[in-house]
Amino acid sequence: MTIIVSVKINDGVVMAADSAGTMGSGQIYAHANKITNLCEGLPIGAMSTGTGGIGNESVETLLKDLRRRFAGRDPVHGDWRLDPERYTMEQVAERLRAFLFEEKAAPCPEPSSLQLRLCGYSAGRPLAEVWEVSMTGQACPPPRRIMDETGFGVMWDGQYEALNRLILGLGFDVGGALVRHGMPAEKAEKLQEELVRELYTTLSVPAMPIQDAIDLARFLVETTIGFVRFAVFLPKSVGGAVQIAAITKHEGFRWVQRSSFYPTGLRQDG
Repeated sequence: MTIIVSVKINDGVVMAADSAGTMGSGQIYAHANKITNLCEGLPIGAMSTGTGGIGNESVETLLKDLRRRFAGRDPVHGDWRLDPERYTMEQVAERLRAFLFEEKAAPCPEPSSLQLRLCGYSAGRPLAEVWEVSMTGQACPPPRRIMDETGFGVMWDGQYEALNRLILGLGFDVGGALVRHGMPAEKAEKLQEELVRELYTTLSVPAMPIQDAIDLARFLVETTIGFVRFAVFLPKSVGGAVQIAAITKHEGFRWVQRSSFYPTGLRQDG
């Protein structure tokens, strides 16, 4: 588990995540890298929540392997190179699924539960998109666009509870609580939807400057980290340093904040 947050505005999209990584064995480490620039020089990024790897390979390493293909540096898969003038986010999402699920997860005897959020711009387009690739066990449906060019706002995944309460005004299990208190399930679901509409807190607007979107994304990740730390009965699967990247039309993918084991000043491609 983890927390990933995207904030999409007119000027681009901000990606933020914690650094806690959960392995298939249940072991949690504090220095996982959840955000990756999927193609050097192009405004495309991906971040993940769920298990930290597929088989013996970490998600971070797998995404960097995919980045080599997209850059045209894998001679066996030369046709995977992204044409900077023609690629689409849909094409990137489909190849992300094909690589991680069809090539890696499907043949692996150990099931993987993994959510990938893909953010960025199609070639020549004025506004960003957000896509999702969802892998549960041995199933992985086609990629889904969860925010098109005209969509804006905050989206989160992974450890929902803190931000569900903060933004939606309701905890994750409110529907179950209503049923346990005697409300029929269908009425509980309808009431929950109505309450969310009434209690929803808007935290961003399309015209928000990119720096404010960065500050908001940082706040939301830090809030979740603090909530999980002090919530007595929640597993401590969110934490570590906050990682943040911003993707804009003209500047492309840029790191804002990240942790690294590399010495200061050493070039990094991550």
